Amino acid sequence: MTEHEQEQEHNQQHEHDRTDRADGAGHVSTGTTIETGDAGAAIPELVIISGMSGAGRSTAAKCLEDLGWFVVDNLPPALIPTMVELGARSQGNVARIAVVVDVRGRRFFDNLRESLADLEAKHVTRRIVFLESSDDALVRRFESVRRPHPLQGDGRIVDGIAAERDLLRELRGDADLVIDTSSLNVHELRAKMDAQFAGDEEPELRATVMSFGFKYGLPVDADLVVDCRFLPNPHWVPELRPFTGLNEEVSAYVFDQPGAKEFLNQYTELLQLVAAGYRREGKRYVTIAVGCTGGKHRSVAMSEKLAARLATEGIETVLVHRDMGRE
Repeated sequence: MTEHEQEQEHNQQHEHDRTDRADGAGHVSTGTTIETGDAGAAIPELVIISGMSGAGRSTAAKCLEDLGWFVVDNLPPALIPTMVELGARSQGNVARIAVVVDVRGRRFFDNLRESLADLEAKHVTRRIVFLESSDDALVRRFESVRRPHPLQGDGRIVDGIAAERDLLRELRGDADLVIDTSSLNVHELRAKMDAQFAGDEEPELRATVMSFGFKYGLPVDADLVVDCRFLPNPHWVPELRPFTGLNEEVSAYVFDQPGAKEFLNQYTELLQLVAAGYRREGKRYVTIAVGCTGGKHRSVAMSEKLAARLATEGIETVLVHRDMGRE
């Protein structure tokens, strides 16, 4: 995890970061019902994410969010039963809820214990995921971002870690899954979360295919850039110039050119390899920028075909024509 990412997480007072090593425990079955006014309403699957500051809570939460969970960060513990009840009333729209909680004081912790007792009294099943890390690893992480530990006060980082570890001791003992991130990187932590919560499904990859014009600059969020300027430009064909790559005649002209269809076929095969690697590394989103000179003809036609191919491969795809109509 980069220093910039670490800084962002600490600025939110949610450490969460790079991470490194793990042990685990089992999990609790779901499928109970809750009294909500709607008789027999199915209760959402509930996971509570907690643990040491700097141990990777936000990374774990982001992983669940990418897997389709409804994630609530920093929800007051007293509101957890209310959140579960609202989910049960959603008619299945909120089937899985993850709540991120951190303990910053005794009163806060008491509220969490009361909420857990309330859930148990209502026969609500839940899993607690606890992110653990060694003192040495946590000190290195806080020092690397030059941020104080949220509980250190006027003391040292180690004082804050000790105070937090003491407050969380009972919660750690109740955890269903403990992940020690002392020597894990962010991808390894995501892999462990996937193994616990993704089931047998392969992690979903979502792609944005964006056409653009080089004369307007590269898209700053592009992961991959495709250059279609090796193909003849329909701009120089008078009867095609007024149209865009969405026009059938323009598209037919582009793909009648030598190498156009071959490029589309082979680049699609290449993206299959890249997509498999992204999934293994825990990457869920990719932006593929397809460019030509003005972003009107060749890149638009190629983006349309490429997005259609990716969709047939089971990749959720969004198509954007950034510069079309800009000339």
